[in-house]
Amino acid sequence: MAAQPKNVSSEAPRITPAKFAHAVLRTTRLKEMVAWYTTVLNAKIAYENNFLSFMTYDDEHHRIAIAAFPGITERQPHSAGLDHLAYTYANLGDLVATYERLKEAGITPVVTINHGITTSMYYRDPDGGKVELQIDNYDNAQAMHDFMRSPVFEQNPIGVDFDPDELARGYHEGKPQAELVKYDAEKGFNRESLARLGA
Repeated sequence: MAAQPKNVSSEAPRITPAKFAHAVLRTTRLKEMVAWYTTVLNAKIAYENNFLSFMTYDDEHHRIAIAAFPGITERQPHSAGLDHLAYTYANLGDLVATYERLKEAGITPVVTINHGITTSMYYRDPDGGKVELQIDNYDNAQAMHDFMRSPVFEQNPIGVDFDPDELARGYHEGKPQAELVKYDAEKGFNRESLARLGA
């Protein structure tokens, strides 16, 4: 177990990372995991050998790597650790098109949630890890921060579930995005969805 960090002087300059670069996932199912992530993220393989695959979907050398190191064992359900990876799309059209492409490939979300700040679809990879594909519901960071400090968020910090087919249908019918991602605080959150989210 890692040691607890020591207190650092408040006078020290606050230096933060310039960007989040990549994630590496350990697996016992290398081929299935690589196939799943290349499909879901529309990623290309930058390098691969018999136990390691580096993938990217933009100008970064790799955004995700899948590693099948010797001695890896299956992760036990409900273990502590990383819960999910999240990827933000530029707009609702891209999210809907991705949902429809993945559905056609037999990959469907395990739960869909309007968090207020985002409209999100959660998927499970072959190892049971979760991936969130989302859009921001606001066009500026301040509005999102304000929502997270609001009584509405305090009352329900998870969000409300939605039907992704209904969302896609509304999008294709030309309904305004603001209407399609509108947060209905009165709806509450479905406990079955919460169980699927936490499983």
